[in-house]
Amino acid sequence: MSNANEYNYSLQRYTGPASRYTCPNCGAKHSFTRYVDAKGEFLHETVGRCDHESSCNYHYTPREYFRDHPEARPSGEDWRKAPEWLQRSVHPCPPVHPCGQVDKVDTIPAEIVAKSLRPSVHSDFTRFLATIFDPIILEGLVDEYRLGVTRDRAVIFYQIDIQGRVRTGKVMKYDPETGHRIKDENTKGRITWVHSLMKYSGQLPQEWQLSQCLFGEHLLPLFPEKPVALVESEKTAVICAGLIPKFLWLATGGKSQLNARLNVLKGRSITAFPDIDGYETWCQKAAEFPELGIKVADLLQKHGTEQDRIDHIDIADWLIRWHRTPNPRAEATFADVAQYFSPEIHEEIRALIHDLDLEFVGVEKIEEETEEKTG
Repeated sequence: MSNANEYNYSLQRYTGPASRYTCPNCGAKHSFTRYVDAKGEFLHETVGRCDHESSCNYHYTPREYFRDHPEARPSGEDWRKAPEWLQRSVHPCPPVHPCGQVDKVDTIPAEIVAKSLRPSVHSDFTRFLATIFDPIILEGLVDEYRLGVTRDRAVIFYQIDIQGRVRTGKVMKYDPETGHRIKDENTKGRITWVHSLMKYSGQLPQEWQLSQCLFGEHLLPLFPEKPVALVESEKTAVICAGLIPKFLWLATGGKSQLNARLNVLKGRSITAFPDIDGYETWCQKAAEFPELGIKVADLLQKHGTEQDRIDHIDIADWLIRWHRTPNPRAEATFADVAQYFSPEIHEEIRALIHDLDLEFVGVEKIEEETEEKTG
């Protein structure tokens, strides 16, 4: 990993009107906050956030700038490049059509989100993310996906729609070391919803009705050129966004949640990455939306091991393993060829590929020739 201390940026503190600039997106004066380093020097005049979140919603982070301008990175090449086996899933992005107005929906006040966004306080989930990402990347993920944190360090995955309206927030507990969701029924605050807590406390009327959207949907207007990647869980979307930022990662919230909320993606290039046990279900669901042209990736279905199926892995688990493997290209090659060999010799095949740095080219059947015996 690169040394994040060499380019650790944060939003400039307010010291008066002179510390706020003209937004490069909407043109509003004294409304743009730049990212600056420890010396107070800004990275670039376009890197920052507009204060007008509801009308402009412009936010260009240092992570995105270094991604778009790798030559500007102090530590050289960006390691977050899509591996070849995932790169093949990327297809051209068609023109994006403006999204029309939607029906009125009940929402959560924006100040509730603001109060729970505490960059200096790690949730148990972001503590796990810190074992994978540099601080600057982690900061960008928390900010982009508006990850909130509760007093007992649970993470809040807010559902914010394409118009910037907060539909609700899912409150979840994770193990900070393994990154696995805590499913113990005896654990306080294991999983709940922000709107449920607010209705219970009287902060929302009892007639308030939930209308869900995709997790990460609010990022669609900010990245109109990015191909969209759909996954099941919010955790998976956040992790994949940090590892493979070529895609705009959104979460449906569950295996069965490929439904009408996908219509907001019309005009986008969409690849769905189901969990290892969800491929057939998502193929069926995607077929119900032919106008969206959803491509369902079969990576895990093809190359997942029996243990992977027992563990119910998703694309984030696969990418983390790839990222932490000393030779990820060799491991990807092994995944391609393992299916052609008996499991008992897989370790020998794996060692051979790593030692000789072999690359998978293709498979060709060799016909055996028989010789006719003569007397």
